[in-house]
Amino acid sequence: MSDQNKKGKKWFNRLKDNYRLVIMNNDTFEEVGSYKLSLLNVYILLSSAAILFAFMILLFIVFTPAKRLIPGYGDTTSHAELMRLNEKIEVLQNEAAIQKTYSEGFRKRLVADVETVEDVEAGSNIIPDSITNVERIHEDEILRKEMELEDLLLERELLSKAANISTKEVPLEQLFFIPPLTGLVSAGFDANIRHYGIDILAPKNTPVKSIMDGYVINSDWTLETGNTISVQHPNNIISSYKHNSVLLKKIGDAVKAGEALAIIGNTGTLSNGPHLHFELWHKGKAVDPSEYIIFE
Repeated sequence: MSDQNKKGKKWFNRLKDNYRLVIMNNDTFEEVGSYKLSLLNVYILLSSAAILFAFMILLFIVFTPAKRLIPGYGDTTSHAELMRLNEKIEVLQNEAAIQKTYSEGFRKRLVADVETVEDVEAGSNIIPDSITNVERIHEDEILRKEMELEDLLLERELLSKAANISTKEVPLEQLFFIPPLTGLVSAGFDANIRHYGIDILAPKNTPVKSIMDGYVINSDWTLETGNTISVQHPNNIISSYKHNSVLLKKIGDAVKAGEALAIIGNTGTLSNGPHLHFELWHKGKAVDPSEYIIFE
């Protein structure tokens, strides 16, 4: 045991032994510098430098974005910017889904891509095989089919009425149109920039009126035009009213000339202030409403 203690003391004493580090010019052998060192001083100096370097690396990681590169450092969802981007992506996805649903429904109405009465009646004859809860499921299925059949009959009646409104062609110049509202025209008709209507400014809560008798063929919301309503009139005329705050009529409603359809608003991404975007279509072609209606 005494030999081991002696060896330990000897090694520790060697750490405290002093050495001289001399720096000389290789060509002239002139002494440039001389430093007194010990193994203990060198060890303390290197340890301090290593600790200082590790501390600087730690500060760099903590106070710079470099910490994001460390695997498992933190949950990315807790980052404020990423959370904001995720929320924006979810909103855009929901709006895209709504727009897709609306476009598909409007396409089906235009091309009459719907179930026939025979298909609906044939589908209502399906009877579940199971015994438990069969009656409830069967009743729900029948009720759903009846509702679909009612909607189908209503849509057919609407299309029939719209087709039979009038087959007599009358020049637009000879027709009388009620102004949808009275106000300042802020943007006119310009087919070259795909602006197929006019923008009219009016006070808040101003009612938007139907220009003629007809039937509502569209009453829905879109991403770009907001609350939009369209009316089928005689003489192959369709009027469209966009960016409304509230819609007062639904698809299939019969309206009279001058009857309120909606309330002026500022909905949709293409709107930058309260106004009405009004379009007038004749035989599937957009025409300038200001040539036939006085708005101011």
